[in-house]
Amino acid sequence: MYGRDPWGGPLEINATDSATDDDRSRNLNDVDRAALSRPLDETQQSWLLGPTEQKKKKYVDLGCIIVSRKIFVWTVGIVVAAALLAGFITLIVKTVPRHHHKNPAPDNYTIALHKALKFFNAQKSGKLPRHNNVSWRGSSGLQDGKGDSGSFYKDLVGGYYDAGDTIKFNFPMAYAMTMLSWSVIEYSAKYEAAGELAHVRELIKWGTDYFLKTFNSTADSIDDLVSQVGAGNTDDGSTDPNDHYCWMRPEDMDYKRPVTTCNGGCSDLAAEMAAALASASIVFKDNREYSKKLVHGAKTVYQFGRTRRGRYSAGTAESAKFYNSSMYWDEFIWGGAWLYYATGNVTYLDLITKPTMAKHAGAFWGGPYYGVFSWDNKLAGAQLLLSRLRLFLSPGYPYEEILRTFHNQTSIVMCSYLPYFNKFNRTRGGLIELNHGDPQPLQYAANAAFLATLYSDYLDAADTPGWYCGPNFYSTSVLRDFSRSQIDYILGKNPRKMSYLVGFGPKYPKHVHHRGASIPKNKVKYNCKGGWKWRDSKKPNPNTIEGAMVAGPDKRDGFRDVRTNYNYTEPTLAGNAGLVAALVALSGEEEASGTIDKNTIFSAVPPLFPTPPPPPAPWRP
Repeated sequence: MYGRDPWGGPLEINATDSATDDDRSRNLNDVDRAALSRPLDETQQSWLLGPTEQKKKKYVDLGCIIVSRKIFVWTVGIVVAAALLAGFITLIVKTVPRHHHKNPAPDNYTIALHKALKFFNAQKSGKLPRHNNVSWRGSSGLQDGKGDSGSFYKDLVGGYYDAGDTIKFNFPMAYAMTMLSWSVIEYSAKYEAAGELAHVRELIKWGTDYFLKTFNSTADSIDDLVSQVGAGNTDDGSTDPNDHYCWMRPEDMDYKRPVTTCNGGCSDLAAEMAAALASASIVFKDNREYSKKLVHGAKTVYQFGRTRRGRYSAGTAESAKFYNSSMYWDEFIWGGAWLYYATGNVTYLDLITKPTMAKHAGAFWGGPYYGVFSWDNKLAGAQLLLSRLRLFLSPGYPYEEILRTFHNQTSIVMCSYLPYFNKFNRTRGGLIELNHGDPQPLQYAANAAFLATLYSDYLDAADTPGWYCGPNFYSTSVLRDFSRSQIDYILGKNPRKMSYLVGFGPKYPKHVHHRGASIPKNKVKYNCKGGWKWRDSKKPNPNTIEGAMVAGPDKRDGFRDVRTNYNYTEPTLAGNAGLVAALVALSGEEEASGTIDKNTIFSAVPPLFPTPPPPPAPWRP
């Protein structure tokens, strides 16, 4: 019998073998020794010893790369932990109730800005748009300038009434439009944030559309210019109806309104109108055709003023009683600066940087009214406007010397506004007396607040932390503190706790010297003298002329809310324009500092240095 040796060798068994057990045992022992004397392969060893303990591999084969097992385990763990954390955060975010944060409430300056702009809607003359937002006003002055045979103008409908009367004084009106345009050029982002950019642009265009009617704006040269529509002189005792003798709603005027023109000797008016048109052309640069029309008119009327020298209010002109101009050299610099910015024509810069021009304008005079910016004296504004050119473009020779002088003079003016110096007195309530105690002080304080804030923003934009007043250095924040103190006084932070901006705050003047606001709109037409009863009434005005800044208190902080005293209660275009400019400059400061638009005003200005030549062509063998 043959069998299989489990140890690998053949085994023969004889069934009939009758060997003893001892023999079998000895034979098996021999077999065992023979099997163990040969080496075993791996399979055989596994049968004997069982599975061997395998050593852990130090690396993990991921197919495309081989990484350390330790790194692999840590990576997987981190990914899993991050996923769990992200899921936990998502769960919290979805389960926690959401709180919708409202936009911050507008600051007082922004609220006041909305109202101050609305005053211009109340002053509009002409055919009013459907949505003028002043319910008690309607179209008026629709016959202004019509029917004057042989005149150089077709009609003079439009524009703005100056104050509480219905005269259109073009000199302060042009200044007011220039101020609005300047504020838009510098702070268009703030106007947009307040939702007023379209509104203020519409107000400016209402004025410039009218100005283009006051001379032949399509011609290259002119001989005449309208200075005034309406009359108001009552000194001679005349009882002829006019805009001051009568007290009527503008919509009810039925008397003849004369037109005053000048054909020589109105340099100040012409240059101011050029400033209004040129600055507006920058505001409307997105409307190329209209901007081009404004620039052409500005150049024409400026040249007229340069050719026909003289003050528009000289001699027996009625305007001398109401808006007398002290000189025209400041308007030459002011209007020329705006024309340079609007056109980029260096001829204007050459003209206004002549030392003789600055000397005639009083840039080196000093005096009690030096630094007082107003509808009459533009020097402080013109110097700041040209300091801007030096700060941001630095044109160098041959302009550097006179521009540095303007810049230094601007710094001196800013020093004079600070309470540390004694150039100007202050009332006990803190109002700066720029007009040295004369009536109607608020318009001058508002103008100064605008200039100070703007200069502060210029320095900030130029990465300059402040300026020197003699040996002392002051930071730009000091200027803003001054500006806030003056505007806060106007808005009610004064001894009387009265806001001098109508409609702002709980307490404001109720007897404003204003014809349209003081006569009710009740479908009754009151004639020239019929409205006197409303003028003399002790009752508050039936119509609130929201946003009007009145003339203001006296030098002792006193104020009489009396309609017949215009030195306290009459608002003006020029005054409100300065206030609007100051308010927009200060507005929105809790969200961001007063950032100006550095570049828009220079959009038409070419490089002031020669363009470097192109690099040579690469060398080729």
